[in-house]
Amino acid sequence: MTLFLLYIDPGTGSMLFSILIGAAATAYFLARALIIKAKVFFSGGRVKAASGMLPYVIYCEGLQYWNVFKPILDEFEKRELSLAYLTSAENDPVFQAGYQYIKPEYIGEGNKAFARLNLLQARIVLMTTPGLDVYQLKRSKGVAHYAHILHMPSDATLYRLFGLDYFDSVLLTGDYQAQDIRTLEKMRDIPEKQLVTVGCTYLDVYDEKMCGISSENGHPFTVLVSPSWGKSALLSRYGEKLLDPLARTGWRIIVRPHPQSKKSESALLDRLTQKYKDKENVEWDYARENIYSLAKADIMISDFSGIIFDYAFLRDKPVMYVNQGMDLRPYDADDICSDGTGNTDIQKLWQFAALSQFGIELKEEMFEHIGDEIKKALDSAALKAARQKAKDEAWMFRGEAGRKAAEFMISVVDSVVEKHKEA
Repeated sequence: MTLFLLYIDPGTGSMLFSILIGAAATAYFLARALIIKAKVFFSGGRVKAASGMLPYVIYCEGLQYWNVFKPILDEFEKRELSLAYLTSAENDPVFQAGYQYIKPEYIGEGNKAFARLNLLQARIVLMTTPGLDVYQLKRSKGVAHYAHILHMPSDATLYRLFGLDYFDSVLLTGDYQAQDIRTLEKMRDIPEKQLVTVGCTYLDVYDEKMCGISSENGHPFTVLVSPSWGKSALLSRYGEKLLDPLARTGWRIIVRPHPQSKKSESALLDRLTQKYKDKENVEWDYARENIYSLAKADIMISDFSGIIFDYAFLRDKPVMYVNQGMDLRPYDADDICSDGTGNTDIQKLWQFAALSQFGIELKEEMFEHIGDEIKKALDSAALKAARQKAKDEAWMFRGEAGRKAAEFMISVVDSVVEKHKEA
């Protein structure tokens, strides 16, 4: 008797398992949708209220977006309006929030979540997740309106290609973001979306929290290194070249990697944390919220990460940035910045133009004497004025974003209901 053994490597096994889970979840929700349709058909359409049609739905992709949605949830709770909050974070703070009118539900992650969302029945769905109708996240025929809320006060075109193309509306943090979206719509010959400026919900939350953080008395001078992730990002590109001279200054150095780095660059982080484990002045921050590191820092060093704006707007302190030539080709911004001949002008993007005004560029040849460079990077009236100008442009309606976003959702549902009445 011959025994055959089939070996499947862990990566392939994980992928196959994911596919099987996704297929099973899809089959379940599809069957449920068919049952609902059958009930409607055999009742002559009289059970419309039982069809699972929800008026307001928010989908939260992960824990990092809780502060984006919390002001909106608070507003619906205050108005005593029921809202379904679907989350892919099993330990989402919503489950301990004590809401009466917010109905939270954990729907799993990845394919399992998309299977549920793709067959949703709702008047409006609001999310931070880009790529609707591009990848696994598909438009459900049972959803009347898809809205995307921007979760950074930076350019709306720094999503992966076609990130916002197929939404019905986009909620902006500042009016300036509309121009590039309109440009892409014309270039791609797609319908215009509703563009509504509501402000920045999570910055409203952080602004309030920042006031409650007590200042450190006599704290050491602190440098916060907070990069983005990927091959073009600060840690991937420079690593020890930057951290070695920073550690030698004796100042407190807080390194806060991008959350995605733990998933995509774990080997890099493991190597760096191991190297500096005996350096008492080097700390690593992996906390969900960045606000506590922001509160400690006297200056920030970053790259193209949006955390630059969090720090500049909330702390009103100087930032240094490394302009290492971000590759725009995977992003919508490439269509904005490219002249069609292979040349790209990154300064056409608002955030890079603004950063060049309120930030201090840090070049690689300056690394070896970075302590001296930081000492020279004193704040100035010109930098302060440039930060304020950027803040006014990118973070409008400060403190009002939750209310404005909720009012928009309510107006959309009212409009959808009115159209159904007319039909």
